[in-house]
Amino acid sequence: MILKPKKLDQLGITASLACALHCAALPFLLTSLPLLGLGFLANSWVEVSMICVSVLLGFYSLLTSYPAHKRIAPLIVLIIGFVLIGSGHYLIEDLEGLLIPLGGFSIAGAHFLNWKYSKSCCV
Repeated sequence: MILKPKKLDQLGITASLACALHCAALPFLLTSLPLLGLGFLANSWVEVSMICVSVLLGFYSLLTSYPAHKRIAPLIVLIIGFVLIGSGHYLIEDLEGLLIPLGGFSIAGAHFLNWKYSKSCCV
């Protein structure tokens, strides 16, 4: 294993928070991004990339540390986070600005729970 589960959770928290902040701040910064040379952040491939990284990292991290602490709460919170993101993107687009950052923070919370449970177990 290249990264230990603790490091994966820290990386997952960082990626999820970056995603949530990106989605929350983008509507406010959208007009100034081209002036700053950061117009690429408004492209849909950036969001899709962030979501894909979060999905892969999230499930890998949580599933590899589950045998040690045997608690399902982080996985449930992770799934809820991705449901919120998916709902904001594809189902309830009127609430996109609320649901997607909330989903990102939920995913970060899932990694935090997983990290906390992994830290407290005896294995």
